[in-house]
Parts: sequence; structure tokens; C-alpha cells
Amino acid sequence: MSVVTEKRLKDRSGAVCEISGSDENLVVYLVAPKTEATPENCILITKSLKEQIENKDLMNPNDWRGLSDSMWNENLPVQIVSWRMLARLKNHDLLDMMYLDEEALEWAKATGEDEDEEGKIVHKDSNGNILLDGDSVVLIKDLDVKGATFTAKRGAAVHNIKLVWDNAEQIEGRVEGQHIVILTQYVKKTK
Repeated sequence: MSVVTEKRLKDRSGAVCEISGSDENLVVYLVAPKTEATPENCILITKSLKEQIENKDLMNPNDWRGLSDSMWNENLPVQIVSWRMLARLKNHDLLDMMYLDEEALEWAKATGEDEDEEGKIVHKDSNGNILLDGDSVVLIKDLDVKGATFTAKRGAAVHNIKLVWDNAEQIEGRVEGQHIVILTQYVKKTK
């Protein structure tokens, strides 16, 4: 994330988490499926809340008490994250009070937080491990790269992957300096 984006987010929020109001362990969170880290696509959030967004198993509903205030925030990315977490927590009373225009609602629903587990897109590696944006993976097979003049070799590390938000079988990453789409069946998550 750029230093300029972080500074603009701190100025916008008064250097506090835009969800909880805490001023400790703040990080920039890029709201999926956006890929450009601008203030219009990011929020300033505590590291703990960011980890809970990225891993449902860490969810602690008490940490999200600020949603009743953040849902009214004038900044759209804050509203989007608030909507998603209210949907995840199944707080329909607050969700029913929120208004998002059609385009914003489409952005909010892009990660499937409002869907039951069956309809949700989950990216898994060849061993069934769940993949998240920013993970590192290793190729388990030589892959011919379409439209390029090289083969991505087995064992090549791909760092800071991006999930293709509408296709559970694809991720994006850089191999030999080229940005490529990789099928998840050919990668293994590294710890």
C-alpha cells in the first residue's frame, strides 16, 4: 500500500479505525474485488478486524460493535465493509436500515457475504487449503503460459496472490515478472 494512501486514510478517519474507532495497530485494507489501493477503495482498520475479515474462523462479534456507527459513514468503502460484516453476522435489523445504491450493493455482494455457504466462492489449493488475497503459493506442475513465451516451472513461488473474485478455480500472480492467471488445482499454499 502506498504511503500517500495511508496518510489520506489517516486524515480522513482522524487516525482511528473506521469501523471500531480504535487507534491501535492500524492497517490499510483494500476492499475486494478492487485492486487499486486508493482511498476510494480502502479503509483504515485495526489489524485484528482485518484478520477477522480475511478468516471467518477468527470472528469475534464483540469486536464489531462499531458497525452500528460505521454503517452510516460517508465513505463508500467503509459502508461496503460494514454491510459485509453485518451480513456475515446475520444482523438483519441493521442491514434493513442500510441503503446502498445498485452499484454499491453489487460491490458489497461481490465477495458473497450475503450468500449461504453453498453459493459462496471459495478458492482452494490442490490440497484443499483455503487461499486468501496476499497468500504465497508454489506451482506443483510446469505450466505453459498462454500468450507468453515461457513455461512457469514447477516449484516456482508466487507471492502476494490475488483471487479472481468470480471464479474459485483461478488466482492471479507474478511469475518471472509476468502477471498471469493460474488455476488453483496447480498450486500449493505455503505457510
